[in-house]
Amino acid sequence: MVDVSAKPATHRQALASVLVRMKPDTLKKIKNNPKGDPLEFSRVAGIAAAKRTPDLIPLCHPLLLSHIDVRAEFCKNGVSITAAVRSTGSTGVEMEALTGAAVAALTVYDMCKAVDHEIEITELKLLYKSGGKSGEFRASK
Repeated sequence: MVDVSAKPATHRQALASVLVRMKPDTLKKIKNNPKGDPLEFSRVAGIAAAKRTPDLIPLCHPLLLSHIDVRAEFCKNGVSITAAVRSTGSTGVEMEALTGAAVAALTVYDMCKAVDHEIEITELKLLYKSGGKSGEFRASK
């Protein structure tokens, strides 16, 4: 694990996104999913996953997170998910945002796989991060 003890605590935030791609017919069917609302379950799963990132990613620092916001929305191609994480500390929160988005997407897949096994989880990426020595990052379009 990297020693971050000499780094100053700064306000840090990160935003990640992912797309759960599915056929239009599948998208119509899952809006009335008998298992429950896949968007709400994925939101809760993403929040829980962001909090557990150091348990899932080896050598990832445990962080005191001050805010986690996971949003899942139906879109033309499936379900669009974003995960935003904030903290004040000596290391970034990119992994927490990416983990939250990824697990939220896996939850959508799990809740909808009975309808369609060809659902794809695509485009997992860091969109934004700020704080720390490296400063601000914005993904290119």
